[in-house]
Amino acid sequence: MNPLLVKGIRPYGEGEPVDLLVRDGVIAERRSTVDTIGAEVLDAGGLIALPGFVDLHTHLREPGREDAETIETGSAAAALGGYTAVFAMANTDPVADNAVIVEHVWRRGREVGLVDVHPVGAVTVGLGGEQLAELGTMARSAARVRMFSDDGHCVADPLLMRRALEYSLALDAVIAQHAEEPRLTIGAQAHDGELAARLGLTGWPAVAEESIVARDCLLAMHTGARLHVCHVSTAGSAEILRWAKPQAATISAEVTPHHLLLDDDRLSTYDPVNKVNPPLRTQADTKALRAALAEGVLDCVATDHAPHAPQDKDCEWSVARPGMLGLQTALSVVVATMVRPGLLDWRGVARVMSERPAEIAGLPDQGRPIERGEPATLTLVDPDATWTVDAAGLASIAGNTPYQGMELPGRVVHTLLRGELTVHSGTVRRKDGR
Repeated sequence: MNPLLVKGIRPYGEGEPVDLLVRDGVIAERRSTVDTIGAEVLDAGGLIALPGFVDLHTHLREPGREDAETIETGSAAAALGGYTAVFAMANTDPVADNAVIVEHVWRRGREVGLVDVHPVGAVTVGLGGEQLAELGTMARSAARVRMFSDDGHCVADPLLMRRALEYSLALDAVIAQHAEEPRLTIGAQAHDGELAARLGLTGWPAVAEESIVARDCLLAMHTGARLHVCHVSTAGSAEILRWAKPQAATISAEVTPHHLLLDDDRLSTYDPVNKVNPPLRTQADTKALRAALAEGVLDCVATDHAPHAPQDKDCEWSVARPGMLGLQTALSVVVATMVRPGLLDWRGVARVMSERPAEIAGLPDQGRPIERGEPATLTLVDPDATWTVDAAGLASIAGNTPYQGMELPGRVVHTLLRGELTVHSGTVRRKDGR
């Protein structure tokens, strides 16, 4: 690998521009000026350098639903969004509840090589919520699974959830919970509020999420195990976490970009692109979630990137599948909701999109400082850019973005994974040269 000279970068958007010399996948020099004959030069003047982003919550759909997304197309979307590692959820077909499936996902991710793809193993067999899956076998597999989740389904049985948490201790793993009491969301179609009632949509009450968050925080305190709460969507859940986390350092939580920006007012058109689980909540909830993320009550941003084939989204609301694209727009939404209003600076962006998710997932080579001797796994961002979202121009096979036609601030220009440019000037660089 030839040396790469990144010129004129501002790490974390701070101080004067510096040059980074990357050699053998590592930052070899960081100085105001570096001259190296023979190095490939990347002019990064005006760009901000951040550690590569880590997404704890991605749906890549392979195996089974390659009509919606593949590991290759999802990896391309991730790299274009500035991600260098993603965690692929287990709700594939067949379900990733055994070593064979998680190893397939892991190996396919390595073949594509655009991001580190870490498979998430199912907590229960077939996501059925009745019997623990082969957690130990998946943890000991070549994929070395360290995160387990039935995402899309809640581990509703408290005894089963307790057993999963206890078992995870021996595996040094984290259990990621989709917090939804299923008996409170039967037939649910939208946030349980005035708008849902007016539209004639069955309500998805906030308490369905909050009751599971509270229960599982208590179970985490009881067991000492690591609990990660997926896609927090209500102010009440944030308050429960604000109370619980000082008492149990093993509890972490994420928020999605769409729950930071969008609210249930968008449902008035009955456009299924706005259908997601948990549902878009109220403006008061989005405000509370932004504050909780800035405060650190919510640890990180995770996309819940959920591509769907046209037949599963371009249909009537009641039968449409929930989910939205998120990988390529995540940074811009964070800039719009957190940076522009002054809730986070660029150091804060690094914390919630790189450092904390890497720490939660136990990735020692991701979310690292931009310093000499550290991995050159970086996202280079134009903070002044604006762009208009066009589903046809996104890398995903699916087109179910709620941001279609929206002008968003900030854009990823280059992405480096261990010194290799996976994205150069907004274009993917694949291993095979395509």
